[in-house]
Amino acid sequence: MIFRKKFSTLENSSYLCAMKNLQTRRTIRQYSDREVSQQLLDELMTQAARTQTMGNLQLYSVVVTRSPEMKRRLAPAHFSQPMVLQAPVVLTVCADFRRTTRWCEERQAQPGYDNFLSYQNAATDALLYTQTLCCLMDEAGLGYCYLGTTVYQPLEIIDILQLPRLTMPVATLTVGWPAEEPPLSDRLPLESFVHHETYHDYTADDIDRYYSPKEQLEENRHFVALNNKQTLAQIFTDIRYTRRDNEAMSEGLLDALRHQGFL
Repeated sequence: MIFRKKFSTLENSSYLCAMKNLQTRRTIRQYSDREVSQQLLDELMTQAARTQTMGNLQLYSVVVTRSPEMKRRLAPAHFSQPMVLQAPVVLTVCADFRRTTRWCEERQAQPGYDNFLSYQNAATDALLYTQTLCCLMDEAGLGYCYLGTTVYQPLEIIDILQLPRLTMPVATLTVGWPAEEPPLSDRLPLESFVHHETYHDYTADDIDRYYSPKEQLEENRHFVALNNKQTLAQIFTDIRYTRRDNEAMSEGLLDALRHQGFL
């Protein structure tokens, strides 16, 4: 009974610590000069490998970039965001069916993973791994920034990192010890994204209730005024994620999937 009580206390302590880290999670774009040791990084990446994976195949690979020259080459593929050059480490997480395919080929098995479903499975594995790694880096006190630009110009990244057939970059993390403490970004409330039993479509009243607090934030109101827009939604449709850009980058993504043998 005493053991069970102690275990319960430790369990609660770990849960509360994890909750605290999640509630204070920030995107870090400024890093100190302090080194991120390879030993620490290896430990975290090893622990992250305990995450869920399809068929226990671990359909992902991670390319670790420390070289200033390699970071300079990667930066344009990420629209030259400064943290790519400043961060001590850049991690490119790839959906990887290459390794599994080679295993099959070397073991008298006939692989059939050159298709879109296999890419989807590998991408899911890679993103689950990425999220687990992010949680572990939070626990270790590291800062990071998740770069969504990875899938915008994938062919450049494929070329620079010499990714073979059946590998595809899906996520990039800049990693280091934080040199800033930016404010927490807002989040939509639970009821805005949880649906019970079946999906319930959104009414105009729902949208008002869920999005008005975000729209009324001073920084968002300022951003709308600065860009001569009427609503915050127009910032996303007209400036940040436009139809034209989405369609062009969709074509680039499809080209990359063909190039890498998934289509």
